[in-house]
Formats: sequence, structure tokens, C-alpha cells
Amino acid sequence: MAPARLHRLAARLFALAITPALALTSASAQDSQHACAAPKDLVRFAQPLARTAARLAAHAPLTIVAIGSSSTFGAGASSPDASYPSRLAVELRAIFPREKITVINRGVNGEEVREMLARFGESVISQRPDLVLWQVGTNSVLRDRSVAPTSPLILDGIRRLKLLGIDVVMIDPQYAPRVLAKPYAEEMVRLIAASAKEANVDLFPRFALMRYWHDHEHMTFAEFVSPDELHMNDWSYACIAKLIGAAIAEAASRNVVAAHASLKH
Repeated sequence: MAPARLHRLAARLFALAITPALALTSASAQDSQHACAAPKDLVRFAQPLARTAARLAAHAPLTIVAIGSSSTFGAGASSPDASYPSRLAVELRAIFPREKITVINRGVNGEEVREMLARFGESVISQRPDLVLWQVGTNSVLRDRSVAPTSPLILDGIRRLKLLGIDVVMIDPQYAPRVLAKPYAEEMVRLIAASAKEANVDLFPRFALMRYWHDHEHMTFAEFVSPDELHMNDWSYACIAKLIGAAIAEAASRNVVAAHASLKH
């Protein structure tokens, strides 16, 4: 696909994904009368995902690793196919039907950032990913851990990935009753955002997005959080995947002309 055409396609898909009138029709999502909605400036990535763009421009296989804890693994979903990494694979294959895109789920229930870092080599780097989606923070908040040590650990992990030329997107905690009941929830969200900004990587602000559903779309927690009042459900996993997929496509398309040029040299 020509660079200009890819850019226009990605822009259209991104606009559709954040249009409030768009209903979520994923077969795996729970029945809901609500649209999968988000303000454009909330879910648009700041960084252009250079490596992802280069792989798509070259029609080369694209590998994405999603690492995190239970909300990456898919706790609260009706099946593994309803987790956000599984739904993201479906979304990206629909956007790029001619490309070979693999999304690998490396979520482990209950983990904190230090435990994730300990398995970076085996679970992430060994897969030779082009893009890593890293969800962190929730379990530290639930266990009332001090927030301060988290930032240097996140920055160390990002540094390891960037040294290998891997694109990185951080994902912060979920906006859910059991998270909101903890004193360090908002502080953790701010710390992850600051760490992503300092490291010049993208952030998918899940906490703010889910708060938007609750406060502005007037959804009850029961509509997008599972009965345990912590994990997401099929509807919210599918919506998150749709929005991340559109954001990846739009961000990668911004760099597609440069990617084409670099591949010629």
C-alpha cells in the first residue's frame, strides 16, 4: 500500500474508533447499548511508532508483545479469546488484512513491575518484538506499596527495550472500584504518565479512558468492570483493543513515508 494511502486509511480508522456514535460490535463483547467512545486527544499516541511503521511499510511480519498482570492475561473475560491482546490481534488484522501480525500475551496474574522486569528476557525480548505494550501499576496500588520505587524500574525496562529499537506503549491501571479505594491510585497513574513522557514513549491512559466512560458516558461500573469490581469485562477489553488498534495504525502511519525512505538506503 502506498504511504499516502496508508496514512489516509489509518486516519479514517482512528476517527471511526473514537466516534461516540460507533457501536462496539465485536462478537466476543458483552451486550451493551453503549458505544466504544473516547475523546481523540485522550487515545492518540504522541510518538510515531517508527519500528512498527517500518515493518508495515516493508510488508514484513509485525510482532507485538503485551506484558502485564491479570488485566493483560485477561482476568474477568469470558474466555482467553476475549482478552485485550486477543481482541487487538483481531482488530489489527482487520485494519491490515494483507500483513502478518502476531500479538503475544505475556500477562501473569498478580505481578508487579519488578517481577515483570525479571522475565523481560524470556517473556519479551526472546520473542523479538517490534512493539511492546506494557501494563503496570495495578498490583502495587492494590498492595499499598510506595509509589516512588516504580519510576526507576519502569525507566530501566523502557531503556532495555529502546536499546533494541523496540517501540513501547505504556498502559496504566484500570479505573475500577477496588483500585479507586486505594490511596496511591491517582499517584501511580501520574507517575506512569511522567515516566512515559521522560522516556519519550507512548502512553495508553486506560485509567482516564475508563473514568471517561463512567463520568461522561454515564456507564455504571457493572457495565465495564467484572463482578469482582477490579478486572475489566468482555465489553471493555474489546473496546480497549479497538482503540489501541486504531491508535497503533494512526501512529505508525505518521512515520510511513520516512520508513519507506529508510528502507531504500
